Amino acid sequence: MEIGIIVYSQTGNTMSVAQKLQQSLSGNGHHASIQRVEVISEKEPLKLKTVPDVSSFDVIVFASPVQAFSLAPSMKQYLTQISELNDKKVFCFVTQHLKKAWMGGNHALSQMQTACKMKSGLVSWSGGVNWSSDKREQQINEIVDTITRMI
Repeated sequence: MEIGIIVYSQTGNTMSVAQKLQQSLSGNGHHASIQRVEVISEKEPLKLKTVPDVSSFDVIVFASPVQAFSLAPSMKQYLTQISELNDKKVFCFVTQHLKKAWMGGNHALSQMQTACKMKSGLVSWSGGVNWSSDKREQQINEIVDTITRMI
């Protein structure tokens, strides 16, 4: 199965979770590749340097940090530009610095899920990592284990 892990990461935290997920999926016999959403400039108007194509993937995982209690603008922009998801299975996860999901993570996941549904994606599961939480490693393992098991 071809799995695309589409990541926007500024500090490397989101990318580190994506890499653990890729290793887990590959260990289960899947072909999982990470593709980065990169920006030319974070200033308005936001310009994307890379817009990964999702058409060749059977399953897609979208990953992004939370910024200003919301989905990162770069990922928002990317999700508006992608082609239709054509009922593909989709998973989403976010990383955030703050300890509680209600401090932006839940809202960011909701935005990501809505954007995927508007592109006809079938959102199967979503989760988040609160980077400053004592349960960070447990949250990372839950994301990796749950997505690996559901694929």
